[in-house]
Amino acid sequence: MYERKTIPNLTCGLDLIGEVLYGKWKIRLLWFINEGYKRPSELQRKIPDASRRVLNIQLKELEEHELVRRKIYAVVPPKVEYSLTEFGKTLIPLIAALGQWADEHEDHLRDAILKQAVSSDLDVP
Repeated sequence: MYERKTIPNLTCGLDLIGEVLYGKWKIRLLWFINEGYKRPSELQRKIPDASRRVLNIQLKELEEHELVRRKIYAVVPPKVEYSLTEFGKTLIPLIAALGQWADEHEDHLRDAILKQAVSSDLDVP
């Protein structure tokens, strides 16, 4: 597993939120757990581009940051469910606001992203 080699800079709120939400799938995981998708297999179906390993790592980090709670049921085969903590629920309005902003600027964002992707492809020899 990845071991951090440097101590993170946590001098302001933006550094803190970046540290907690850094990871391609974390915002989606929080959103889908809030929407009622609790089992790892359900989350995997909602985010098919992510590997199970990466999702598990990011869920573990969200758990370590006390944003989600993992409940393991004593059944065979083992059953695991995730839920948001009260602390994690405080992020949902912010995630919703970011999603709304992106929806309002969808065309501009898509054009900028595609332009960057095309220029990156052209830079490759």
